[in-house]
Amino acid sequence: MTIAHRDLLDIMWQRHTCRAAFDLNRKIREPDLQLILDAARWAPTAHNMQNFEIIAVDDESRLAVISAIRLQPVETFVREDSRRLSFSEGELLRRRTGLLASMFPESWQELEAASEEDAGAASLIYLGRTIETCPLLLVVVYDDRVETPASEGDSLGLMSLGCVMQNLWLSAENLGISMQVLSGLGADDVEHQVQSILGIPRHLKISFAARMGYPLAGPASHLRVRRKIQDFTHRNRYQLRAEQS
Repeated sequence: MTIAHRDLLDIMWQRHTCRAAFDLNRKIREPDLQLILDAARWAPTAHNMQNFEIIAVDDESRLAVISAIRLQPVETFVREDSRRLSFSEGELLRRRTGLLASMFPESWQELEAASEEDAGAASLIYLGRTIETCPLLLVVVYDDRVETPASEGDSLGLMSLGCVMQNLWLSAENLGISMQVLSGLGADDVEHQVQSILGIPRHLKISFAARMGYPLAGPASHLRVRRKIQDFTHRNRYQLRAEQS
C-alpha cells in the first residue's frame, strides 16, 4: 500500500483523537475499510506472530447494545489522569505534555467534588453516546494464552498491538476518516458483555476498540503540544537535564 497524495509526516502531524459525533448517514466505504484493515495486516509484530483479530462492527443494533453497557469510571485512572491535565493553554505550553482539562467531561475535572453516583452517571452518558454515534467500531482482540518468546510480561506482544493501532490510525487519517481509541471495553465486566454480544471466545481479550467515521462538525480547536526534539533525545550518553536535577 502506498501513500500517494499526502506526505507521511503530514499524516502524523494531522492525526488526532476525534471525540465528536460522527455522521451516521455517511458510512465508511468498503474499499476504504479494506485499505485500513490491510494496513493492520502489515503492522510489524514480534516474531511475525500476528496475535490479533479485528471485529468490524457496523450493525446499528449491535452498536446500540454495546453503547447501553453500564461503563462506570475507574476512579484510580481518573484521579491519576487529572494530574496530567492543564487548566489553561499557557500551562499546557509550559508543560508540553498532557492535555487540556476542557477536552474531558466536567466530572473528570472535578472528581473530588462529585459524588460517586454523579461521576458514574456522567461517565455513562459520555461513553454511551460516544460508542452509539459512530458508523463503525473496530474491536481488536488478542489471545492472552500466547506470549512472545523470551518477552517477560509479553512486552513485545503489547508493542505489536500498539503497532496495529498505529497502522489503523495513520491509514484512516490518510483516507480522511476520523478515529478515537477506546480502552474502556477491556474492563473486566464490560469485556465479558462485549464478548457475548459479538460472539468473541473468552480466551480472546480486548486490547482496544476504535470508533471511526466522519464528524458532523469540524474538529474542535484544542491546543496540541509536543516536546522539542532536544528535550527527549540524548547523544552517546544520557544527560540529566536541569529540571531533573
